[in-house]
Parts: sequence; C-alpha cells; structure tokens
Amino acid sequence: MKIQTTFAALAGVAVSGFVAQAALADEVDFLCYQDLNECEVIEGMAADFTAATGHTVKVTTVGYDIVRDQLENQLQTDAAPDVARVTNLGGFNKYYMDLAPYVDGDFWEANYSATLPWFRAPGGEDQGIYGWMTQLTVTGPYVNVTMFDDAGVDMPEEGASWDDWMDALREVKGTLGIPSGMAMDRTAHRWAGPAFSYGAQFFDDAGVPILVDDGFRTFAETFVGWHEEGLMPADGWPAGSGTSYRNAAPLFLDGSVAMHMSGSWMIGNYANNITDFEWKAVPIPCGAGGCGAMPGGAGLVAFATTDVPEASAAFIDFMAQTENAEMFASATSNITAHQGLQASGVDYQGVSAQVADALSVFAANAGKAADSTPQAYTFQGYAKNFAIYGVVPDYITQAINGDISLDEALSAIDADVAAKIAD
Repeated sequence: MKIQTTFAALAGVAVSGFVAQAALADEVDFLCYQDLNECEVIEGMAADFTAATGHTVKVTTVGYDIVRDQLENQLQTDAAPDVARVTNLGGFNKYYMDLAPYVDGDFWEANYSATLPWFRAPGGEDQGIYGWMTQLTVTGPYVNVTMFDDAGVDMPEEGASWDDWMDALREVKGTLGIPSGMAMDRTAHRWAGPAFSYGAQFFDDAGVPILVDDGFRTFAETFVGWHEEGLMPADGWPAGSGTSYRNAAPLFLDGSVAMHMSGSWMIGNYANNITDFEWKAVPIPCGAGGCGAMPGGAGLVAFATTDVPEASAAFIDFMAQTENAEMFASATSNITAHQGLQASGVDYQGVSAQVADALSVFAANAGKAADSTPQAYTFQGYAKNFAIYGVVPDYITQAINGDISLDEALSAIDADVAAKIAD
C-alpha cells in the first residue's frame, strides 16, 4: 500500500461505529505534539476523515512539555481540547471519554487488546475503550558504528550485558579520546530498562510500587559509578535538576558519545540528520534480571468535557482502522500497536535499509521485555508512573553530583514515591 493512498480511494473500507457521512458537521479541536512528523501526517489524513464524515479537525501542534505540564490544568478548565495526543495514558484516565458506545468493540479488542488496559482505571473492572495508540515505542540504545570501527572495538553481540557494553565503550572512549562513552536521556523512563536488566522489579506481587529493592540499588550504584569515572557525561544527567527532562540526542549527534540510550522515536530524527557517521540501533543489553526495555508510546484520547463526542470518537476510530493505522505507521516510520499489522507486517514505503533494521531491532526489544521483564508493561500502565518518572532523576542526580549520599537518595525515592501514590 502506498502512503499516498487516501481514504476516499478506500471506498470499501468499513469505518466502524459511526455513519460515513455525518448529518451535522462538527469541528474536533485536537492538541498534538510530535517527535518528528506525526502531527503533520495526522493533519494530512484528517482531510480524508473530513471527506468521509463531514467533520473537520483543527490541529494545534505544541511542544511535548505543553502536553506533559499544562494539559491537566486545561482539563480542569474550559480550555480543554476535544482530543489530544498524550503519553500519560493511565494518569489521565479520569478525564477520558469512553469511546465504546461509538465504536466497534470487537474490532478494537481484536486489534488493540494488548494496549487498551494502559488507558483504563486500575483494578481490572474497567473495560472501557479510551484511546488509540498512535504507535508503540520501546527504549534501547543507538551506537556510532564509525567510532567503534575507528577504535577497532568489536560491538558486543545480541544478549550481551550492560557491563559488556560499558567495557566496550570504555575502550572506544580511551582509544578515540571522546569526552564520554554513553549518554542517556534524563528521565526514569529510559533509566528503568537497564534497572530491570539489573534485577529491579519496581512492584511487589500486589502491584504496589516498591522501587528500591536489591536490583534497583545495584543499578543505582552502577549508574552513579559510570558518572564518577566519566563514562557518562557531566552535561547529561548531572546538568539537569529536579524533575526536568533532558534529551541526550545532541551529545550523540555532535560525537561527544558513542552510544545514546533513548528509544525508537529517534529513528526518523537520526535517519534525517546524521550524515557524517554511520549509526545503528542495537539489541537491548541484558543482565541478571533479563533484557529490560520500557514499552510506551503516545495515544489519541477524547475527553469527557468535549461538546462533540460523536465526532471526536469518529476521528479516533478512523485513525485506528487497519488501513489508516498502516498508513500512519508507514508515513512516520513507527512501530504499530495494531496487532493484526504486527503479525502481517507494515509496508514501510521509501525507508532505507538502516531505518527498516532499526524498526526491527526495537520491535524485538519490545518482545524481549514482554518475555523477560514484564514489570515494564506494568509500569507503563501504572496510573501514577509520572510520579516515579520525576522522583528518580531528581534524587539520583543529587547523588551523582554529591549533594547527598546514594543511601540518602534511595531513602528519599522510597519516601517520596510512597507519599505520592498515597495522594
């Protein structure tokens, strides 16, 4: 299927849950953020939605920090959008509109059952349909292949541990004289995967966050040690403060490091912007706890405050249909959450072999995490995971910078998380 295929050309496609041509046309106010071109692609596809239903979509594209930091305040006022692209899937549950009355539930369960629970209230009783995952993302590292070649260092093979990779990065750093070996985005979302590999469970058997167990402590000690020896950069985690997010991509792009621990959403950015060295995604490193990676992604959700519920649900349902889900995945070079397409494969149009390989590596990372570190999927669907995302980098950074001891940092993490989840 070609990316340029329009909905109008798919005359035989069933658009479930709503009448193909609405009697009354409504405008859907859609708040969107993008990692690369996702909002642009959705806006282009919305023209086909309008042709099919009469409804229009007003797309407002903002930075991710607006969605992360300001959307909840908007939801408590009259300024809320009808639909938004969000990542705090469970955390926003109380604001969602249930799409179930407007869509074909059998279609959604058949094709999105693995991710529908991420949007639901905890406890297992909520069976609503609240959102469509625009894509699956998964964490993992990128490496500068040229640096490894120039240093004469072999890359560890699939199944290698984080310790193996860091030993290799020490060699690359020492041979080439680069400032550091690896940079990691400053967020507990990226930190969690390696922590799982070192044995961190994050939750007890009852699903209550415990965080600081033996595996968590081991990785925290290791992570602080990587900074102390200069294997990780001072202008990465140590340069941030509080709960602030810090993207490490610039350090990889400018050659300051040979590895960037990030995720699949960076594929398009690196494919478009790296021209002076060879890069690749590599399988997630493993450890005593398994091969840890964090699944995630962004979802389209409608809010209960919308004045246009049918049109909002119709728009999300339109995007979730098989042909459109494939079109979106292909045009944005993303991993689809559509389980049927995962089985049959997405026809990625016009991507390089490098991009196709990276997509395959990250899809495999997601499968490894599901098999060996299932707590990653629990964490992704946990309604208060954003509290953990903020607490961990705050105190781990203070320990790296010597403001507090690691023991003090770990005690503070446990205390802060306990207080936040009790609210």
